Amino acid sequence: MGAMKVPADALWGAGTQRAVHNFPIGGPRFPRRFIKALGLIKLAAAETNAELGLIPRDVAGAITAAAAEVVAGDLDDHFVLDIFQTGSGTSTNMNANEVIANRAIQRLGGELGSKSPIHPNDHVNLGQSSNDVIPTAIHIGAILAIQEELLPALRELLDALNAKAEAFHHVIKTGRTHLQDATPIRLGQEFRGYAGQVERGIERAEAALRELGEVALGGTAVGTGINTHPEFARRAAARLSELVGEPVTETTNHFQAQATLDNAVAASGSMRVIATSLFKIANDIRWLSSGPRAGLGEIELPEVQPGSSIMPGKVNPVISESVMMICAQVIGNDAAIAFGGTTGNFEINLTMPLVAYNLIREIELLAAAAGNFSRRAVSGIKATRRGPETVERGLMIATALAPVIGYDEAAAIAKEAAKTGETVREVALRRTQLGEQRLAEILDPSLMLEPSPDRVGSGGA
Repeated sequence: MGAMKVPADALWGAGTQRAVHNFPIGGPRFPRRFIKALGLIKLAAAETNAELGLIPRDVAGAITAAAAEVVAGDLDDHFVLDIFQTGSGTSTNMNANEVIANRAIQRLGGELGSKSPIHPNDHVNLGQSSNDVIPTAIHIGAILAIQEELLPALRELLDALNAKAEAFHHVIKTGRTHLQDATPIRLGQEFRGYAGQVERGIERAEAALRELGEVALGGTAVGTGINTHPEFARRAAARLSELVGEPVTETTNHFQAQATLDNAVAASGSMRVIATSLFKIANDIRWLSSGPRAGLGEIELPEVQPGSSIMPGKVNPVISESVMMICAQVIGNDAAIAFGGTTGNFEINLTMPLVAYNLIREIELLAAAAGNFSRRAVSGIKATRRGPETVERGLMIATALAPVIGYDEAAAIAKEAAKTGETVREVALRRTQLGEQRLAEILDPSLMLEPSPDRVGSGGA
C-alpha cells in the first residue's frame, strides 16, 4: 500500500500507523488487561513455536522478553489504537506484533522497522491470526479481571454482609412486600438474603471463568488451523493456563469459537446478574436508611460526606447511589455485548474490540463497586430502634391469627385496626374470646420467623 511515515521513536509499524490514520475516533482504548492478555498470548506462542522447532531459540527469547514487557505494562504507550476500528481487531493484533518485534530488535541492538532479525508476521505472529488471537485475548483479559479483582471484592462483600446478618439476628422488624407492611422478619434475615445473592454471584463469576477458559487460539484464519503446527494450540493453551493460574484449554470446536462470541456473551450475562443483585442490595439499603426522621430509618449508614450544598446536616446514601449507577452501566455494557454477539457473519464476529472493552470494563466496574460498597457502607451499618418499634403496630401480624380463627375473621380484624388506628392485638382482644395470654402466644413476633407445624395457614403477597 505504499510508504507510511512512522514516528522515529515509535515501536509500532506501518500497519498500526495506517490504523491511526483510518480510525481517528478518539474513543476509548483497550483496557490494560487486554493488552496484558495480548502479551501473554505472544509470549506463550513464541515459547511454543521454539519448543516445536519452528523458530530459533534466540529469536524466541527476544520475543518473549519483549512480550514480558507488554505484560508488565512497560510498553503501553505504544498501543495507540481506539476500540472503534476493524471489527476483527486486526489492527490491534498487528500493533502487538509490531511493538513486540521492534522491541525485540531493539533489545538485540538492531534497527527499528527493519523487520530483521525478527519479523512481526513471520515470527511474532507465527501460527496465529487476528481471528483467533483477539477472541483469545478477550477471554484471557476477562479471566484476569475476574480472578484478580471481581472474586476478591465479592468475597469481601459477602463477609461483610454475613457479619451484619449475624449482628442483626436479634432485631425483629416488619417485613415488606409491594412496599406494604408484611409479616415480621429479622433484620439479620434480610441481610442473609443479601449475602445469599452475593454468594450466588460468586458462583456465577466462577462459571464465567469456566466459559472463558475455552479459547480459540490455533484456529488461525477461519478455524481450520492453516499454517499452524498440529500441537501448537494445545501446548500454547497449556502455557497460558500456567501464566494466568486458571484452566485454559483449546476449544473442541474452532469454527464456533471464531465465528461467534458466545462464550463472552455468556460470561457477560453472569456479570449482568451480579449487577442486578448488587443494585437490589444497594437500593434496599438506601431505602432502609431513608430519613432519618421522615423515612424508614431502620438502619444508619456511615456518614462519608455532606449531602447538600444548601441543607446543613444532610447526609445522603452516596455509596449506594454509586453502586446503582455502576450496575446500570454494567447492564448497558452487557446490552452492547449481546448485540455485538449477533454480528457474526460466517467465520468471524465483527465487534470483537467492542466486546473486549465492554466485558473487561464491566468486570472491573463490578469489582470496584462491590469492594467500595463493602468498605464504605456495609461494614459500618448500624441498626436503629425504628424497625422493632413498628412490629406491634404492624397490621400483617394478623396473619398469625388466620390458622386459629380463619382468614376472613383475621382480615376483618386487620381492616378494623387499620381504620381505627388500634393494634391487631387490641382489636382481636375485643372481637374474639382468645384472651390476653393466648393472644400473647399467637402474636409473639419471634414465633413468626420460621416454619412451624403449629402455624400453618393461608399465604399470599
